[in-house]
Amino acid sequence: MSIPSILPDEKVFAEFKDRCLSTDNWLKKYDKNDMQVWVEHVPAKKGNSPPKIHTIKCKMTIKDVSAASMYDVLHDGHYRRKWDPTMVESYDIARLSANADVGYYSWKCPKTITNRDVVTLRSWHVTNDEYIIVNFSVKHPKYPPRHDLVRAVSLITGYYIKSTGPKSCTFLYLSQADPKGYLPKWLVNKASQVLAPKVLKCVHRAGQNYPEWKQQNSPDQKPWLYPEQNTLPMMDPAELSIQRADSLENVDESSKMDPQDSEDSS
Repeated sequence: MSIPSILPDEKVFAEFKDRCLSTDNWLKKYDKNDMQVWVEHVPAKKGNSPPKIHTIKCKMTIKDVSAASMYDVLHDGHYRRKWDPTMVESYDIARLSANADVGYYSWKCPKTITNRDVVTLRSWHVTNDEYIIVNFSVKHPKYPPRHDLVRAVSLITGYYIKSTGPKSCTFLYLSQADPKGYLPKWLVNKASQVLAPKVLKCVHRAGQNYPEWKQQNSPDQKPWLYPEQNTLPMMDPAELSIQRADSLENVDESSKMDPQDSEDSS
């Protein structure tokens, strides 16, 4: 009996796209300046309680950057150092296939809250006018949780970008992620709704500036489009396993919480 691969297949990308475009069971929380934010409302079923961590979806209508440029921004790790103000450390660890890799990312948290990190399997799918990136947390044997950071968990996070013209696109971000620690779940959910529009505005600005930056920084080097350029070591996906949130130790940060942090987390 063969073991199913951890790598996403066509069905995963199709289901992710459907969730991005679906309007069923989504409650709108924000609608301003060509941007909308929704939170998924999962109908209660007998014996099943709704998830404690919301799934959030953010849509941005972009009128001055191509879908291809926005897609490149999300992949280009060297450029991310220029535009991501919360990033502490980010690097790709290994290739898993022509359209999948495993990587590490850590970020700053507000005030006295411990910084977070995550190890994720990222996979991507491109057609003529659509770009999809999905990631989820995995356990890597050489990158266990660190004592100085809280290991967060991405249950599903990704982007769906649809071209609407030579210099325009629809940009969707969807995420269900648990920052772990003993942060109140209501605070996590509230902060994510406030944070998402600000993060996407930052990504949009990065897209506006990317073509000029890339022209000066290895303009022909795009291993996410041209796998033959990828110099990362190959890794067997079977060495990875899905990171479950409940298998990670919670760090009690409730004593560090300031009532204002629900806004400062934005």
